[in-house]
Amino acid sequence: MSSTGVWILGGYQSDFARNYDREGLDFAGLTAEVVEATLEASGVDAADIGVVHVANAFGGLFARQGHLGAMPATVNDGLWGTPAVRHEAACASGSVAALAAIADLRSGAYTSALVVGVELEKTVPGDEATSILGSAAWTGHEGQQAKYMWPYMFETVAAEYDRRYGLDESHLHAIASLNFANAKTNPRAQTRTWAVPERVSADDTQNPVIEGRLRRLDCSQLTDGGAGVVLVSDDWLRDHPTARPLGRIDGWGHRTVGLGLQQKLDHSAGDPYVFPHVRAAVLDAFGRAEVTLDDVDGFEVHDCFTPSEYLAIDHIGLTAPGESWKAIEHGEIALGGTLPINPSGGLIGGGHPVGASGVRMLLDAARQVSDTAGDYQVDGAKTFGTLNFGGSTATTVSFVVGRTP
Repeated sequence: MSSTGVWILGGYQSDFARNYDREGLDFAGLTAEVVEATLEASGVDAADIGVVHVANAFGGLFARQGHLGAMPATVNDGLWGTPAVRHEAACASGSVAALAAIADLRSGAYTSALVVGVELEKTVPGDEATSILGSAAWTGHEGQQAKYMWPYMFETVAAEYDRRYGLDESHLHAIASLNFANAKTNPRAQTRTWAVPERVSADDTQNPVIEGRLRRLDCSQLTDGGAGVVLVSDDWLRDHPTARPLGRIDGWGHRTVGLGLQQKLDHSAGDPYVFPHVRAAVLDAFGRAEVTLDDVDGFEVHDCFTPSEYLAIDHIGLTAPGESWKAIEHGEIALGGTLPINPSGGLIGGGHPVGASGVRMLLDAARQVSDTAGDYQVDGAKTFGTLNFGGSTATTVSFVVGRTP
């Protein structure tokens, strides 16, 4: 465990079912909402923030708005003059922004940090949106034959599991079913009002094939939204003895590998794990937190597609490599199971505003350990993990969040 503690003071998540473009709102409107609500939830004034870290993956492409590190000060005068920077690591942008804030606090340079993740994805038609998202792959080097880049990439991951270990696509559909069901209890989830069958199957007419064995309901959503947290150091807490943080960041792991999916599969050809660097990131987080999986009460993982949650299950160590299906069949990942995964609904059920997802996961982990998650609370949760990917796991970040003493 680190000698310099970093605490999650409070946070906010927008309603991921909203369409900001239809509401006539741009990044200024979204950022203003997230900044103001995050500060209010944390009980701090903007002037008390030492540094700001903004996560955004595709603002320049979806909305032709770059330089989003300056957006918080643009919409909140209290942040005028506060150091700020924007971070991009595809779908792991939010977690990378949080890592930068943690480093700032642990260095002693600042005692408080605002981390904000924002993304607008409904500014363009769906096919154009998927093309924009595809730019986080190794452009021009792989996937040229794909109609939809990321469904194609994670179908390739599923095919690799099938080649190495065997894969029954009904287990992928079971992951989707669980995350849609969990989302119904989350008042901020994008699909909470959707009419999705209790048991997702390949026979549903509303569930057509997208790529290979991946169908519509195996895919996360195009989402507008944002999330924010205020992080503070031990020193800040000593100066504010009445503050009551939601949780403490006890551990983190961060690994980066090449952009190419086939590169990754070639590197792992002799390894039991399909993505050994993902396993290493999780183990790093556990090691820094001085915990094992047995100490963890649940996980928010990156289910951009059902195969990504399937790989998360064995890479966090819930099963042996290639045996994620056992945890699915035995109900271990459901609420009330051995290790509930994505009680929020995850990305498939909850929504996936790319730059915000890592921040949202961190906030949900803090809500779980502070017993403030509401209807999707994991009973008695004291320690919660996150696992966030960027691209085809090119950037992987894992956090372990513990309960405030």
